[in-house]
Amino acid sequence: MRLNEEGLKNKQKWEEAGFCLPLFNRKEVLAETRANPFWIHFGAGNLFRAFQANAVQNLLNEGKLRKGLIVAEGFDYEIIEKINHAHDNYSILVTLKADGSIEKTVVGSVMESLTLDSKNKADFDRLKEIFCADSLQMASFTITEKGYSLTSPNGEPFPLVLEDFKNGPAHPASYIGKVTSLLYTRFQNGQKPLALVSMDNCSHNGDRLYEAVLAFARQWVENKAADAGFLDYVASKKKISFPCTMIDKITPRPDLSIEKILKKDGIEGMEPVVTAKNTYAAPFVNAEECEYLVIEDAFPNGREDLTACGFMFTSRETVDKVERMKVCTCLNPLHTALAVFGCLLGYTSIYKEMQDKDLRKLLEGIGYTEGLPVVVNPGVLDPKQFIDTVINIRFPNPFMPDTPQRIATDTSQKLAVRFGETIKAYTAPGMRGAEGLSYIPFVFAGWLRYLMGIDDEGNTFTLSPDPLLEDIRPFVKDIQLGGRADIKRIEPLLRNAKIFGVDLYEAGLAEKVENYFNEMCKGKHAVRKALRNL
Repeated sequence: MRLNEEGLKNKQKWEEAGFCLPLFNRKEVLAETRANPFWIHFGAGNLFRAFQANAVQNLLNEGKLRKGLIVAEGFDYEIIEKINHAHDNYSILVTLKADGSIEKTVVGSVMESLTLDSKNKADFDRLKEIFCADSLQMASFTITEKGYSLTSPNGEPFPLVLEDFKNGPAHPASYIGKVTSLLYTRFQNGQKPLALVSMDNCSHNGDRLYEAVLAFARQWVENKAADAGFLDYVASKKKISFPCTMIDKITPRPDLSIEKILKKDGIEGMEPVVTAKNTYAAPFVNAEECEYLVIEDAFPNGREDLTACGFMFTSRETVDKVERMKVCTCLNPLHTALAVFGCLLGYTSIYKEMQDKDLRKLLEGIGYTEGLPVVVNPGVLDPKQFIDTVINIRFPNPFMPDTPQRIATDTSQKLAVRFGETIKAYTAPGMRGAEGLSYIPFVFAGWLRYLMGIDDEGNTFTLSPDPLLEDIRPFVKDIQLGGRADIKRIEPLLRNAKIFGVDLYEAGLAEKVENYFNEMCKGKHAVRKALRNL
């Protein structure tokens, strides 16, 4: 059995092996997609194949769509050759469920795959043709948060960006430069409307894409490399929109245990490849069962009805509320708590932490007891149900091989948003104040204890990367297990609103943090004891 057009002709063999197969006429869908493309996606990675491609397949199977997807890869061209083309644009989605079961699906909704490479004339000409199509409604992106950056951390434009600014849209080399060049082609061929939709997991993603594209349009117009009207075209919401979205689905790198399962099913050629750019890719993708995609409903060229596959279309304000609900209350704070205490208690996997009744109690306190009373309900997703799913399905999933050590990365950059916003809600005028909070200050104390680099058994461990480690570790470096913290020494840290979101003394929480911290420093197993006493 091989994953390609020829290998899938023997449907019975695949079905006997437990695979769900495409139910639509692929030749008809391919012809319709090539003639009248409606959606092109940039970024041929795991998230796209597990989420967007599978969602479109479900609609094709139900007869609610007649056209499939086109995907373009602009970072690592080898993916197109070695994964997409090698398997006739088919892929396998293995859904890993929290109950330990798996669901295997052959996904065939991708009709074309191209490199976003201006040096590849055939592919780039085809992309221009697609961008000229009246039928094109959406160009979406999963290119990671870094994909929208035009400058290095010191604020200097990247060399390829500078080169594209100077040379104009003819032969762009940078990612956003290539996308903007295609958009310029659409402008030149009738100024047709289009939605450019970032589906990356970063805050205000649509705004970030807009600012990047606008920067190219402005430079090209100023340099007279593009018509003056192009800048107005990009900036006009009636012509080009940049909807904000909130996306949430875990798609880890292809797991060798899944490869073994597929090989046992009799499927050949499932070996992952490592490209010259060190991308780890495979013909299959493994993912959790839960998924959310909330999209600002701003599509100047119209859109297909994608609500049947679970996409939620709403206002920009609601997208922002959903993002805040997730990041400030229902998921990210719980993740950070597991990261800190997982490192202290010697855990190396998130799902095993969820079997710890003390940690589960901590999460329930952060989410249900302290988070829910002040969270803004966005309406399209219920906050309590979201937390229920996180605690009962997502985090306990044994197939999701995430570690507290990875999640603990950059914790100093996360506390202000993940916990500070909840504290601010309690201290707002007319609210009851934050003095009654216990679980959130307990996490802050746990983070201070984590910064000591000594676990609950008294053994040293390596702290996860964090840009502020050199600045904040001195506050706790001389504290020994069995001793007490010098509160005056720690005070400047607890007053740092950039880290905690608020001055913890002004919020009435500093004394609690200090007391919890001293309790956790009493000796071996003091962290566990403090958890049980919470």
